[in-house]
Amino acid sequence: MIEVAIIAGGPSAERGVSLKSAQTIAAHLSPEKYIATTIDITPEGWVDIHTGNAIDLNSFSIKDPKNSIQKRFDFAFIIIHGTPAEDGKLQGYLEMMGIPHSACNVLTSALTFNKQMCKDHLKPYQIPMAESMIVKAVTSREVVEHNHIKPPFFVKPNNNGSSYGVTKVKAWSQLEEAIMHALQYDHEVMIERALIGTEYSCGVVREGSQYHVLPITEIIPAGEFFDFAAKYEGQSQEITPARLESSLAKQCQDRSGFLYQLLGCRGMVRFDYILEEGTFYLLEANTTPGMSEASIIPQQAKAYGWSIGKLLDIVVTDCLHNRY
Repeated sequence: MIEVAIIAGGPSAERGVSLKSAQTIAAHLSPEKYIATTIDITPEGWVDIHTGNAIDLNSFSIKDPKNSIQKRFDFAFIIIHGTPAEDGKLQGYLEMMGIPHSACNVLTSALTFNKQMCKDHLKPYQIPMAESMIVKAVTSREVVEHNHIKPPFFVKPNNNGSSYGVTKVKAWSQLEEAIMHALQYDHEVMIERALIGTEYSCGVVREGSQYHVLPITEIIPAGEFFDFAAKYEGQSQEITPARLESSLAKQCQDRSGFLYQLLGCRGMVRFDYILEEGTFYLLEANTTPGMSEASIIPQQAKAYGWSIGKLLDIVVTDCLHNRY
């Protein structure tokens, strides 16, 4: 039996989403092959979510205070959305401890978590992306216009996910308030041209030397964009496989497979796009995508012919045998 630590929670605004994802993973890991323990990273420390027993970070193990038995783990399934996982901090700790894990390495995670830095890295590879800029304080209309951005545009935290702190700005009068709102979630704020089109998402999973590019999901939010409510509260219509002609589907899937390998990804990664005038523009790479029952990756796995259990087994097996 393989002892798996499902690491969830964390201090970010996405804590609740992470805990829902952890429940899905715990429910679908095969009990015939895995013994799963959910570890909650809280402000007070790391604990077994069911017993409350503390995690010994010097050995990444649990000691039951009622006896001397110390439980050690063979593998860590990382499902924290936001820091300290999507930015690579947790991976650094696990790699120092010699614990194989399910996520991208430190460099890939840190790079993809910083939206603007990832875009700058990808520019030489001709990946279509919207014009954008970074500010760290309220800025003027003139500065934004100088960067060839005008309404409508998005103002969002540069290092965050799940659409927390995001505002679609339709008039210059909204600029100051939108930046101040985003600064509540991050010290850096991205201002990005609003792409005009439909949103799509495509997941990729590695299995040894094979890269599985999953069916594309078409996203139709009830509101103006794919915000938190649309992602996690059912306020969107998600169609998998997406209603795309074959040439467009191929463009999206080829780009997703290319990006997965270019960025050095591992485990499950989801790439989000806007289709504008026949071209898929990359929005971002999600290296720890949601795994709640309503999340996109489980939908895509099902359309691919996989159960959630099979998807998880492929990820754990691949990352156990291919650590980097």
